Amino acid sequence: MLNRLMKALSGKSQSQGIVYAILSYVLWGVLPLYWKALRQINADEILASRIVWSFAFLLLIILIIGGLRNLKQVISTPKTLLGVFLGSLLISANWFIYIWAVNCNHVIETSLGYYINPLLTVLLGVTVLKERIDRWQITSLLLALLGVLIITFQYGQIPWVALSLAVTFGLYGLVKKLSNLSSIIGLTLETMMITPFALGYMIYKQVDGTSSLSALPLNIWILVVLTGVITATPLLLFAQSAKCVPLSTLGFIQYVSPSIGLLLGIFLFKEPFTRVDLISFGLIWLALGTYSFTRKEFINSLHKKRLIRFS
Repeated sequence: MLNRLMKALSGKSQSQGIVYAILSYVLWGVLPLYWKALRQINADEILASRIVWSFAFLLLIILIIGGLRNLKQVISTPKTLLGVFLGSLLISANWFIYIWAVNCNHVIETSLGYYINPLLTVLLGVTVLKERIDRWQITSLLLALLGVLIITFQYGQIPWVALSLAVTFGLYGLVKKLSNLSSIIGLTLETMMITPFALGYMIYKQVDGTSSLSALPLNIWILVVLTGVITATPLLLFAQSAKCVPLSTLGFIQYVSPSIGLLLGIFLFKEPFTRVDLISFGLIWLALGTYSFTRKEFINSLHKKRLIRFS
């Protein structure tokens, strides 16, 4: 009886984790629209503002839910803080590269980076966490890898933006997976550690007279302040999903975000998209479809729906 209850709770937790993952990646997918609205601000200052306002927003949530005591307990554990600091460096680097790329008209290359990232995520899950993958997952992985290789060769050079985004976020996902912290506590600590540097940099730019944040209209300032909410919400969802979803599964769900970014880059921002691009991304979409339609959870859900329909 107890075993059945634990399995039911585990299944429910994993289902919720998948929903959280999908929501986080949809929000990340539409983020280029937000950063484009702030393109008059330099990427370094957008990053600094994003860190500071994210910490302020997260600290407010901590105070509201009464989590200050838990925060203090974690701060007193040096071993835990080392992992948090590593996570803060990885996510800060990822944020900067992404913001710069979007505002320099490399949205399609950012989508390539987040298509590559699931390959790295699955690889980390197998090699570091010893997660098992079946033949269909291997097939999906090889299809996606072929698509990535084709589009990489088409560039004629190393797509450093894409690779940097993939590596930094892949390692960040691994750090979150290995962490025993709650999503809100972990993210608050990450932003707290980097906030003094971000705030100091903003003050320096203001004193130096080179800040692009000076004399902004009110509507842009509101968007700057809301970067905290825009940043923290999908990260909290992602961190929660990483706790209860296998890293190999999480990696393939991530294809939602770059697909949205790709569509924005082609149809809204009018970036070039060739026939070779279409073939490459087509292979990646085929990989995602192969993976999704061969999952036991997906097949079981279809079977249940069929039984309900004919009952």
